[in-house]
Amino acid sequence: MQSPVPKGIAAAAVLTILLTIAGCASTGGVAPQTHTIDPSSLDAGNAIRAANADAQWPAADWWRAYNDPQLDQWIADAQAGNPSLAVAQARVREAASMAGVARAALAPQVNGSLSIQREQWPDNVFYGPGPLAGEQSWNNTGTLALAYHLDFWGKDKNAAERALDLAHASAADARAAQLELQANVVRTYIEMSMNYALLDIAKATLQQQQQIVDLANRRLKGGIGTQLEVSQAETPLPEYERQIDAIEEKIALGRNRLAALAGKGPGAGDAIQRPTLSLAAPAGLPAALPADLIGHRPDVVAARWTVAAQARGIDVAKAGFYPDINLLASIGGYAAMGPLFQFLKSPSHSWSVGPALTLPIFDGGRLRSQLGAASAGYDEAVERYNRSIVGALKDISDQVIRIRSLSTQADDADRSVAAARRNYDLSRESFRRGLTDYLNVLVAQNQLLRAQEGVAKVQAERLGAHASLMTALGGGLDDPANGPRDNETLPAHGKGKSGSTAAGDTQAAANANATAQAAAATSADHRTAADTTSAANAGVHADVAATSRAVTSTTATTTTAARTPNAPAAE
Repeated sequence: MQSPVPKGIAAAAVLTILLTIAGCASTGGVAPQTHTIDPSSLDAGNAIRAANADAQWPAADWWRAYNDPQLDQWIADAQAGNPSLAVAQARVREAASMAGVARAALAPQVNGSLSIQREQWPDNVFYGPGPLAGEQSWNNTGTLALAYHLDFWGKDKNAAERALDLAHASAADARAAQLELQANVVRTYIEMSMNYALLDIAKATLQQQQQIVDLANRRLKGGIGTQLEVSQAETPLPEYERQIDAIEEKIALGRNRLAALAGKGPGAGDAIQRPTLSLAAPAGLPAALPADLIGHRPDVVAARWTVAAQARGIDVAKAGFYPDINLLASIGGYAAMGPLFQFLKSPSHSWSVGPALTLPIFDGGRLRSQLGAASAGYDEAVERYNRSIVGALKDISDQVIRIRSLSTQADDADRSVAAARRNYDLSRESFRRGLTDYLNVLVAQNQLLRAQEGVAKVQAERLGAHASLMTALGGGLDDPANGPRDNETLPAHGKGKSGSTAAGDTQAAANANATAQAAAATSADHRTAADTTSAANAGVHADVAATSRAVTSTTATTTTAARTPNAPAAE
């Protein structure tokens, strides 16, 4: 009998040669060329530094600061019925399922096959003659095959983590879509409130003009006026009436927009009453800005998860340069004659077991090109993340500047209305006494109209700037704990996420599911739609986290198997 020692030495030698050959597939020179921005390294600007920095990050129900129950209800309806938000949430479920698909490949793959056939054997010079020539018999087979990929290089683990990171990015995108929906409802509602204010001004202006017409007619009858003055006073009336109709049209269209945002028909908007918005406290900024910005903006969190996913893509591409090793085994029964269940009996059984190895030797540059594409994709994701950070700081600075400017503009607009009203009252009284002509009244009236419209628009812009600032700060929908760790956004870290044990994954899933259940159990009377979505996202995180961490992929081209002589090759 041959000694097993030479066999072991030979196997080690073969493995060494194969690894040496694999080293010929060099990855040198192919690597990412950019890096993520540290938000704290960016100059926040004078506007942000000068703003009140004692505030907290926005609450998830930030719109309640407007103190309008009708607005609260419409936002809740929109988050429950908006089709676009439902699409985003469906994408989250799809991504979570795809992560589960990737994770499922980590476990050993077991497949069975069964074939039961009644066969008429031929009797001719090609197939026969033989013991079965011209006979009918059962030709049955049943096999059970097992394949398990030994993921020495982390290819499958990183592929699973990439799918998980993309699921996290999809969940963050859904939160960003939710925040945008909230902002759109608030903006539409503010615009409707402004249009109601403009409608009041237009109706008051029409009433004032009608009073001037009556005054002109009285002056004409008293012999101190002219028909020209009456005509001049009557001329603006149709235009003022048209303006009222146009504003009422805008209000009706606003109702339709709100109904559409809530996923309802236009008739649902008919019940909307006049908004009663009031915003007492000015908005402040968190003290940790901009360092904590990356964890509070859903779009930034999504971009960061995408960077992490692309980093795992690089690890997957690098692992392709090394051999793939699979463990294969099969057992089956085969019978071409005899009773129906002859193939299940011991004499008909066969088995095979052994490793299968594939090794890239020459691929024409395919692996290097794949690694180059993965590295370029990582660079693209990094720059998109950097752009989101820069854009987020710009958004915040813009709104801080707007809020400060609009506060000054509001004072200016109030003083303008007061001055215009005094001028209008004086010109109207002078016209009544015959001390001036109608032209002065018309000019003063137009000045008052423009000044009043300016007050309404500035007030609406202040309300809108508050909403924009809350959106720029993330709307309270995200938390730094939802984002990846710093080492998870870099290629080939090999430890951060891969170090998670099965017990740790199970505990994380249990914690996330507990969070989702607790949120779902909250009273519907006090729960906002943001809470509902956060709970759903927590459930998604739990489902994905419990199923992430590795996948297997079997490739068998060279097989060493020990089997009976008649056993088929394992698949």
